[in-house]
Amino acid sequence: MANPTTDGTASELKPLQIEANGINVITDAERKGHPRDLFWPWFAANVSVLGLGYGAFVLGFGVSFWQAITLGLIGIIVSFLLCGFIAVAGKRGSAPTMVLGRAAFGVRGNKLPSLISWLLTVGWETVLIILATLATATVFERLGWGGGTGVKVIALIVVSALTVVGGVMGFDLIMRMQSVITWVTGVLTVVFIALVADKIHWHTVSAIPAGSPQKFIGALVFVMTGFGLGWVNAAADYSRYLPRRSSGRGVIGWTTFGSSIAPIFLLVFGLLLAGSSAKLSSAIGADPVGALTTLLPTWFLVPFAIVAVLGLVGGSVLDIYSSGLALLTLGVRIPRYAAALIDGTVMVLGTIYVVFVAHNFLPQFEGFLITLGVPIAAWCGVMLADIALRRRNYAEPELFTTRGRYGDIRWLPVLTVVVATGLGWGLVTNGLASWLTWQGYLLGPFGLGGKSGAWAFANLGVLVALVLGFVATWAFGRATIRAQEAAPLEPAAANA
Repeated sequence: MANPTTDGTASELKPLQIEANGINVITDAERKGHPRDLFWPWFAANVSVLGLGYGAFVLGFGVSFWQAITLGLIGIIVSFLLCGFIAVAGKRGSAPTMVLGRAAFGVRGNKLPSLISWLLTVGWETVLIILATLATATVFERLGWGGGTGVKVIALIVVSALTVVGGVMGFDLIMRMQSVITWVTGVLTVVFIALVADKIHWHTVSAIPAGSPQKFIGALVFVMTGFGLGWVNAAADYSRYLPRRSSGRGVIGWTTFGSSIAPIFLLVFGLLLAGSSAKLSSAIGADPVGALTTLLPTWFLVPFAIVAVLGLVGGSVLDIYSSGLALLTLGVRIPRYAAALIDGTVMVLGTIYVVFVAHNFLPQFEGFLITLGVPIAAWCGVMLADIALRRRNYAEPELFTTRGRYGDIRWLPVLTVVVATGLGWGLVTNGLASWLTWQGYLLGPFGLGGKSGAWAFANLGVLVALVLGFVATWAFGRATIRAQEAAPLEPAAANA
């Protein structure tokens, strides 16, 4: 596929060639495509049948079907819209998301959010590989081929290899992989829905009682952290390849649409399934994808395994690519492909622990999402305000030096993230994950009923961190950004 660049030449995808770019600025000759091309990676990354499992997760908060539909639409669309806004920075600066964050935090000050981003992306890719491994084992067991340790080991090797190869090869192969994954998973997911539609019992679903406002908010925040807020720190990693003249509205629109459309349909159908069967809803908590195989005829189990694994790989490939970029942004001086290999190793070790040692998946998953969701929400608030306040493109060479306009450490945004995270962790709880019982320490002092009160699982800390990050930057960061943009431009040549 050839795409025109800004100078009228053609730049082709080279999926079998290892990408040489790391955290450097993408040159004009390498910029290619149109905003609509962003549909493919974002759709493929979010078409996973895990979206069906979210139906059980959301109903587990104690909300009704209609409440779940409402909060699901709001949570999915709004959280991915945040990704769209941050993706605009990629077009403006043609560098990875976390490198662009240096304009807001300073070159060295940006190491804190880069570390948070690395932990989040490595954590997410590990979660997705865990799910793919468990789903494959469940399918093999249903087929009578055995689903024990040997099958799990083989499944782990296969899905990890697909993920690591995509991460190592880089952007062009990922774009090609995601277009294939989009078509295959899209078609097979439609078939899956058609096959299990008769398992829906509307009278049971509609009878689920409504939950309190606190339960509604808690489920809403969980949806936001599970979908868009899990991607904001990688949102500009793919738009950075677009020509500068690309429409900002197009970048926002295609990122949001590509990310949201599949999760919306999957969540709605997942709510109908989980709401129809308490037994199925409980099973999803232990094995979110594999539990769905119990609804299928034997002949569709292999196609289901394909759609499940490919959908999860679609997300993990984007994560491992972005986690590698975050590792480089931290200052690790290795090639990008080597960073992807390191992250792949961490991913495999984490999967081995959860699959073969710790077998209770859902509490750890929820704890992981909410705990890292707080600081990433604070970072997102800072970045959204910073991007909105800027009137000019980034001075790209100065993103790589502490002596430039962006400086060494910008203490206001750094301290904002630290304070917002401290407040946020004090307003969330993860009681089922034993290593997180220390959270929620502000629920009592703030008059919210303590760790066992009505607000205990509303996860207000994520929203507080997001709003505080945005408001503090919008109110106090304007003068600094104007001074940055007023500084004389340096020669437009940068080396990562």
